[in-house]
Amino acid sequence: MSDNTEITAISAIDGRYASKVSSLNPIVSEFGLIKYRVRVECEWFLFLSEHEQVPELKAVSPEDAQFVRAIAQDFSVADAMSVKAFERTTNHDVKAVEYFVKSKFSERPGLTAHSEWIHFCCTSEDINNTAYALMLKASRDDALVGQMAALIAELNKLAEANADLAMLSRTHGQTASPTTLGKEMKNFAARLQRQLKQFKDVEILGKFNGAVGNFNAHALAYPEIDWQLASGEFLQRLGLALNPWTTQIEPHDYIAEYFHALIRFNQIVLDFDRDIWSYISIEYFKQKKVEGETGSSTMPHKINPIDFENSEGNLGIANALLDHMAQKLAVSRWQRDLSDSTVLRNIGTALAHCAISYQATMRGLTRLEINPQAIGKDLDNSWEVLAEAVQTVMRKHGMAEPYEKLKAVTRGRQMNAAVFSEILTELELPAGALAELKDLLPSTYTGLASKLARQHF
Repeated sequence: MSDNTEITAISAIDGRYASKVSSLNPIVSEFGLIKYRVRVECEWFLFLSEHEQVPELKAVSPEDAQFVRAIAQDFSVADAMSVKAFERTTNHDVKAVEYFVKSKFSERPGLTAHSEWIHFCCTSEDINNTAYALMLKASRDDALVGQMAALIAELNKLAEANADLAMLSRTHGQTASPTTLGKEMKNFAARLQRQLKQFKDVEILGKFNGAVGNFNAHALAYPEIDWQLASGEFLQRLGLALNPWTTQIEPHDYIAEYFHALIRFNQIVLDFDRDIWSYISIEYFKQKKVEGETGSSTMPHKINPIDFENSEGNLGIANALLDHMAQKLAVSRWQRDLSDSTVLRNIGTALAHCAISYQATMRGLTRLEINPQAIGKDLDNSWEVLAEAVQTVMRKHGMAEPYEKLKAVTRGRQMNAAVFSEILTELELPAGALAELKDLLPSTYTGLASKLARQHF
């Protein structure tokens, strides 16, 4: 087989879409997980060395402290392979990290004597849950939020630019009261913004409380230390929030919240993808030609909405994974079982499919050209949508049975501007009512759509 990993990769995200998820690679790969584990081990050692109630571990020199932090900060692929080499012997991924950090300490005379303080009072899950928390935090803050916000900004831009472009609505697939193209784009932007805020507000939790969450070893070794306080301070140093009540594992409820927030955001993007696909099919949008690109192997005229279809497909995969993980991770037998471990290793896969989707939708948007002629033609052929306006004004002016009268004069007639004018005459409207309706057009019957399209949320 070829050594080209993109062409031999089993997963599409590591193959066909590899270039689209490069920002996530150092975060959600196994390399990223190992690096975060190393960081937690190193920071815990430094935290203990600074604690005045742990006199047996002398505070390390600033130079040694800098060396310890650099183990994680400068962590390389070669370092990760060293950890994997330890794992081949230990058959335990976290113990391998501990041995790796100890091997690094052995390079520094001032740290060699302190190596047994690495992993002090820790269970593997203290390291794992914080490493995954750091992974989720970095994925959100350094990769996903930027792409999500960019998509919302693009929709806002489209909304404001087309705030006044009247467009026929369709409810149940049928013609309905007009809107504007900008207002329909704003609807999606506002929905996505609300979900993005909720995603950003999900509190990333951690636990650092020992084998079953009770600080058993901690309290035995140093009963005078307020370990709940110390645990919270340590997690805060990592940018995480303390979950005080856990078993051996942090129960992953916040991860379910994180995934569910993403699912909601994704469903709105999927809804948008399908709407745009449909608007393209009725020619409200055209797609820009890309020189050399083939739309169909047999039909040369075609420019397919492939970006929106690609996004829709990837969102489906992402949400299936996110939903499964959200349900599964919140369940663990007694104080722990290991079924969460293999599931957590798929976080990167789900988040990568999210990123691929957002980029595909953005790419699709850049290829769209609005077709005002098709939009206007649809409006001009749909004067029946003014029936709502007529009966509403009739009610306002106290006319009896407006719905029934309107039904009597419109049934069997193809509506257009001339017929609309005739109907207004046949209805024998009061002068005030006629004045309100005689100049009405489908393109001007858009209510507050333009204002809403420009309004900030």
